[in-house]
Amino acid sequence: MNYQDRISIEPGKRGGKPCIRGLRITVYDVLEYLASGMSEQEIIDDFPDLTQEDIRACLAFAADRERKLVSAIDP
Repeated sequence: MNYQDRISIEPGKRGGKPCIRGLRITVYDVLEYLASGMSEQEIIDDFPDLTQEDIRACLAFAADRERKLVSAIDP
């Protein structure tokens, strides 16, 4: 999944947090909903501007950040 086409960081929007397709919905928001037990469909029902691909992009973004963090820590 190439999340770069869906996730953007704009300094003036939501405090510079990564947002989905220029919307005011952050990657963190979506990850928090998933972590709380919401299904992808429940998230999409609550936020009709989101798509299943947007949710997958959030997961890919988080996985990439985690990989980079671990790479930076491991010698």
